[in-house]
Amino acid sequence: MARVAIVTGGTRGIGAAISKALKDAGYSVAANYAGNDEAANAFKEETGIPVYKWSVADYDACVAGIAKVEADLGPVAVLVNNAGITRDTMFHKMTLDQWKAVIDTNLNGLFNMTRPVWDGMRDRAFGRIINISSINGQKGQMGQANYSAAKAGDLGFTKALAQEGAKKNITVNAICPGYIGTEMVRAVPQEVLDKAILPHIPVGRLGEPEEIARAVVFLASDDAGFVTGSTMTVNGGQYMV
Repeated sequence: MARVAIVTGGTRGIGAAISKALKDAGYSVAANYAGNDEAANAFKEETGIPVYKWSVADYDACVAGIAKVEADLGPVAVLVNNAGITRDTMFHKMTLDQWKAVIDTNLNGLFNMTRPVWDGMRDRAFGRIINISSINGQKGQMGQANYSAAKAGDLGFTKALAQEGAKKNITVNAICPGYIGTEMVRAVPQEVLDKAILPHIPVGRLGEPEEIARAVVFLASDDAGFVTGSTMTVNGGQYMV
């Protein structure tokens, strides 16, 4: 029986690539999304991957959504915490709502999604938690105090939980993408890409969503059983740790 994987924010951008790659690797995938019904339905039509709508910022919604996935597909073995939002602005202009919205989704969302699957993973003595953080959680970014704080928090969560899961054969790892050629990034004017972004990436190009997805597939696999508490940087050499 195929292992069941949930990918949050799994119908667009990096999340869509992860969902597709896990399906191609033989997993039974559930793609979560929060709001864009049109994109989610198009993704489902294209891939045949079932989609489930709830906000990872809402704990009760996560509990109910995960229960629905498990009723439909079986117990969750792999959880990819990919969902994230931005509310960028300089800190002296940042509102409490902008702060809370990002923390609630990008950091609290990890608790909200992981806590409901954790006991089952412990009982079955197997699990893979993969948290999609960010280069800006490692180095910080002006205008992203909220986002950088949340993504740095994701790394602390990863390292702490990895220690708790290790003896139960549950690995917990993080991936920190750099600039990836998603729809959002490709919408940046070419002049800005050429002058302000690409010169800082030693390999000289944007990453592709599929490159993040391949890293996820490895971390989800049995081959990665000795990898836990790790942060994999996939950023073309832009920031080295």
